[in-house]
Amino acid sequence: MKAAVAALLLLLAPVGAAAALDAPPTPTANAQLRTVPLTLTARGRARSYTVEVAATALEQDRGLMFRTRMTAHRGMIFPFEPPRTATFWMENTVLPLDLIFIAPDRRVLRIAADARPYSREIIASGGVVAAVLELNAGTAARIGLQPGDRVEYTLGR
Repeated sequence: MKAAVAALLLLLAPVGAAAALDAPPTPTANAQLRTVPLTLTARGRARSYTVEVAATALEQDRGLMFRTRMTAHRGMIFPFEPPRTATFWMENTVLPLDLIFIAPDRRVLRIAADARPYSREIIASGGVVAAVLELNAGTAARIGLQPGDRVEYTLGR
């Protein structure tokens, strides 16, 4: 039964999982991703961030794996076109993170706060999302971010 569950998990591999199954990506694999401004509006106050865009499947597979630091007001966004349900895990991710699941209407659908580094626990979106935003752990709580709050960004090309 465990083998069947493991096989099913591989089929439903979360973002970041595929690279973990192959040879480990290099720590700087996503170092040159383009960045875009992003604004979170929590408790009526707008807060600005600069986020890397993990646009391709390879970039999304690697995400923030192996990064040892991320400065405040930085993050990474994983856009999905078309919007879909999403699952993530933290394998090979050194930093504790907040995962913010963004609905197609650009509102926070769900927050998975303080995701544990190196964990293979599945973190599910809880519904259809247009993107997932990763920020340093504790950010969502510090700014009072809640489901329903606005997220503004333009990905462009």
